[in-house]
Amino acid sequence: MAGNSLILASQSPRRAELLQQIGVPFRRQSADIDETPLAEEASLDYLRRMAIAKAQAVQAELGREENASSVILAADTIGDLDGEILVKPKDRADSLAMLKRMSERSHTVVTGVCVLWGDKCDYVEVKTQVSFRQLSEAEILRYWDSGEPQDKAGSYAIQGLGAVFVESIQGSYSNVVGLPLSETADLLQQAGVQIWQATSECS
Repeated sequence: MAGNSLILASQSPRRAELLQQIGVPFRRQSADIDETPLAEEASLDYLRRMAIAKAQAVQAELGREENASSVILAADTIGDLDGEILVKPKDRADSLAMLKRMSERSHTVVTGVCVLWGDKCDYVEVKTQVSFRQLSEAEILRYWDSGEPQDKAGSYAIQGLGAVFVESIQGSYSNVVGLPLSETADLLQQAGVQIWQATSECS
């Protein structure tokens, strides 16, 4: 399987940066799918469905020859607080309410990673527990005004300004950013994509 090219089924700059960090050349192709949760769908069922659906959507757009030599990587990340999925905040008030609930508590960040090549599909879930310190309403609102939390699940970015809220983590840091590197590297190498090849994204 050596020589397979990698397609990242995501427009996330964070996932692209993480792949670049481990020297994997790739190109990006976004997956156009409906990301609406199903009625009464469990969070982990939703996560798995999204990751696999993204990979399959990109695969369906490839020609036969390209499909034969390509590996598709897709991922989806959610936060979970007492069984509630932490989604992107709707507005300032929603962000305030969400971060207040997360103050002085731990939540779980879960990423589902799918690697699809040919008729083979590997999937893994990685969980990280993130503990927040006490947050004041004033700093939450100031953080909202920075613009960072507005498009982030859980209303914060651990790799950005939101890092100051994090008291501790148990598990993979890169998982919280959006792609667990150790597990992803294992899946890619099983599919014939080697790490440490390059340091930039393919054109």
